[in-house]
Amino acid sequence: MSEERRWLIPAGSAAQGRADLRITPESAGWTYCGMHVYRLRPGDPVAFTLDGEEGVLVSLSARDFVVTVDGQEFPMRGREGVFAAVSDWIYVPVGSQVAIAGESGEVAIVTARASQTFPVHYGSAESVPVEVRGAGRSTRQVTNYATPDSFAGAHKINVCEVITPGGNWSSWPPHRHDGIGDCVTMNEEIYYFRIGRQDGPHGDPTGSGLFRLYTVDGSHDETLSVVDQDTYLVPEGFHGPTVANPEYPMYFLNVLAGPGEDRTMAFCDDPSQHWIRESWANQEQDPRLPMTSAAGRVK
Repeated sequence: MSEERRWLIPAGSAAQGRADLRITPESAGWTYCGMHVYRLRPGDPVAFTLDGEEGVLVSLSARDFVVTVDGQEFPMRGREGVFAAVSDWIYVPVGSQVAIAGESGEVAIVTARASQTFPVHYGSAESVPVEVRGAGRSTRQVTNYATPDSFAGAHKINVCEVITPGGNWSSWPPHRHDGIGDCVTMNEEIYYFRIGRQDGPHGDPTGSGLFRLYTVDGSHDETLSVVDQDTYLVPEGFHGPTVANPEYPMYFLNVLAGPGEDRTMAFCDDPSQHWIRESWANQEQDPRLPMTSAAGRVK
């Protein structure tokens, strides 16, 4: 990977062992955030221990599977794909032994280094808050699995997913949470992308979109194409927009964590672009959103 692309993890380039994607704080070169993606197979359960980490487990495209946390079984309904429905989910405490058994499909476990232990928690899809954010071509869906406002029973981790219809922009206006200068909030963040195709339920290998990141000091500025199953690490800098190409909706799963004892999703807009939020008051929200709910595809 070139220096100019040091924060992009191309699809398939970070497989390790049983995981199709394995990102740890050590492999990312930072302190808190990680992510694993597994494809379920008959008779071949996934097993791991969260050593010094807490996690949130969510289906990407797995249905009717079982997650066992320290001997306690949780039947999971899951979903056909990230564009098909909101999923049920599990908060997995620090130090837990986890096993996942199912016939097919993908699951993600996002993690954060943590030291406080909270109870395991199963969250139904119906209980997950779904937010339509922005307006006009900046309208997107934010599904809040484990954010400070939606779930209090965690130490460090913040988790949400975002769906952007084809032709729309997300992560807009550009913002950061890197603790540099006058931006006091510090969170590492991972973007895990799935690119759909028209009304398909899940990611499609022909899809692509765009992503931009630029740092405060100007040392790093890139706008790049992302494809299905790409991942981008955000250790610092303004990020946005993420752009969904027409006919190719974009999904991304976010995990954020940082050194603060109070979990936060706060951020600092690029001052030159903050006015964009005010402009939304004069625009209608995109009627294609929300795209998904616990019951399935909405529109």
